[in-house]
Order: sequence, then structure tokens, then C-alpha cells
Amino acid sequence: MGDISKDINSKFTSNKVKALINIKYTSNWLSSKENEFFKPHGISPQQYNILRILRGAKAKIKVQIVKDRMIERAPNATRLMDKLCDKNLIERERCEHDRRVVYVQITQQGLHLLSNIDDFKNVSFLDKLSEEEALTLSNLLDKIR
Repeated sequence: MGDISKDINSKFTSNKVKALINIKYTSNWLSSKENEFFKPHGISPQQYNILRILRGAKAKIKVQIVKDRMIERAPNATRLMDKLCDKNLIERERCEHDRRVVYVQITQQGLHLLSNIDDFKNVSFLDKLSEEEALTLSNLLDKIR
């Protein structure tokens, strides 16, 4: 990956427009890399996010809390959790007092999958950035929001 102007064969009216297009282009590039990374593990990046939220919760929590904590708000979060249940990576339980409320928690199998991913998590596509550059980039992205 090189200069965005060359990558998409385009000229930009300003550096701000170039930065915006570069962010969107890089976001899609990163999504593609993420999908490639998680595919052998049989989960999507969004499902990985759900598993990490549940591991961090350390107990069963409401499905709505999981949805609220997701990095990428997924309208299909319930379907993503259905698939995780099918793979025995999470367990679901309806609230006895209010049948509309559903609780979820990670299973031992889910914890095991996460520890395997953590052991081999390779963000090699960020190797070109120093720690200092990564912090600067993160601060700039925060500033945009």
C-alpha cells in the first residue's frame, strides 16, 4: 500500500478531502485484513468483539449491554450471537421474571478460542508504524470524532 493518490488513481481538491478518502479506503483495507485473519478461526471480527466483551464481563450479561458495547454497531448482533451459540462459544438464558430479557455468557470453548487467537494475534499490517506513530494516529482519529 502506498500513497492514496496512486492507489486509487485520483487527484484531490484538498488535503482534508484526501485524508477523508484515505481514512475510508484504509478502513476497508483493514476490514479485509481482519476478515482474512479470523476466517481460519471460524468467526467474524464482529463475533470476536462479542466474545471479548463477554470475556471481560466475567459473568452473564444482558444481550442489550453487549450490543451497546460493540465497536461496530451491528444490526444483526442477535444473529451473530445465534451463530456463536450454535458453535457452543456462548450460552444464552432467558430471564425468568421478564421473558423479553436475554442473558449471554461466554463458554469454556469460547474462552479457549479467544486464548488461541490472543496467542497468535498478529497485527503485522501495523508493523510499519512505530509505537509513537500509532499513538499520534490514534490521537488524530480521536480529534476527528
